[in-house]
Amino acid sequence: MNGTSMNRTTRLMVVIALAVVVVGLAGYGVYVYGQKAGYNTGYQKAQADVKAQQEALAQKAAEEAAKAANPFQATDNPLQNVADPLEKTKNILNPF
Repeated sequence: MNGTSMNRTTRLMVVIALAVVVVGLAGYGVYVYGQKAGYNTGYQKAQADVKAQQEALAQKAAEEAAKAANPFQATDNPLQNVADPLEKTKNILNPF
């Protein structure tokens, strides 16, 4: 009876050890897959962010170049401080 009992205990220990190894390997596989998937997702997001930043900078540079090349865009009014020569006439003809 002692031999049979020891044999069952040994088998049980082997089964438990195999189960621990299988669960450990499965856990490690999930961990490695998660690391790879997370890295790939993060890398793709970083690439998209860099591309968006480059496009925004290119758009801004194009707008600034177009603005600088526009000769009709006045920064200030050259006649701003010139008196209106018809102001006196307007006041005489329409006193209200």
